[in-house]
Amino acid sequence: MVMKSEKDTSEKRFKNIILVSGLSVIILLIAIFLTLLIASIPAIKTFGLGFFISKHWDPSLEKFGALPFLYGTLITSFLALIISIPFSIAISIFLGEYFKDGLLSTFLRSSTEVLAGIPSVIYGLWGLFLLMPITRYIQTLLGTTPYGVGIFTASLILSIMIIPFSASIGREVVSLIPADLKEAAYSLGATRFEVIKNVIIPYARSGIIAGILLAFGRAIGETMAVTMLIGNSNFLPKSIFSPANTMASVIANEFAESTGIAASSLVYIGLVLFLVTTLVNIAGTYVIKKISLEASKEVT
Repeated sequence: MVMKSEKDTSEKRFKNIILVSGLSVIILLIAIFLTLLIASIPAIKTFGLGFFISKHWDPSLEKFGALPFLYGTLITSFLALIISIPFSIAISIFLGEYFKDGLLSTFLRSSTEVLAGIPSVIYGLWGLFLLMPITRYIQTLLGTTPYGVGIFTASLILSIMIIPFSASIGREVVSLIPADLKEAAYSLGATRFEVIKNVIIPYARSGIIAGILLAFGRAIGETMAVTMLIGNSNFLPKSIFSPANTMASVIANEFAESTGIAASSLVYIGLVLFLVTTLVNIAGTYVIKKISLEASKEVT
């Protein structure tokens, strides 16, 4: 009885520790949201929702509008996503279907994980030394001003940074496809390409989309590499080669020197960035859970 009582006490204590740990995550998220909300109240009262349709950002006149940064964030993120999707899907199929095991598969998986873990400032430096000269050369050929930095350069570095995230999730989903489905297709005379096209990609579609959504969330919130390569212009860009700013980069550039309504406006931008990335990650998690349930039902 004594041992049973001690065991029950230990289990109860362990359960309480887990409960506190789980609740601390929720409390932390709420605390971040409330902190951003309270600090941005002066800007919300002053500018309201018109803050997001105004294109003027002039701290000297205390005129602030987030439209250039919203536009810069969306166009760099979507362009990076478009560039990365073919590579992500190809890597997912290659590692999940063609080379599941073996030395090459292990090396490629490890390389993908290393790419995901490299600090963004390293990507930024690499982009300055390699991508910026290439972009400047392309701009010269096209007859545009050869800035070198801008939306296109930032999108290139972003696409490289988000490929490991979407590719890793896609590989996991592809590897979970039941062998019976593929064997049935092969028994009907399908080629490997037809199996990939008609069985693997449709079955793994939701998981691949989830990986893309999570990568999109990563692209929206990326700061250092984008700050180094986007050109840091507070005006609406006229083309994909123009310098611009994102919500994250303008906060990184100006918050340390801002006070009053300027600081509150930057926090307002941070609040929106927090909400957008949270919603994107929730959507990605929901899709992953949905595909996992569908896969388990298919197996059973």
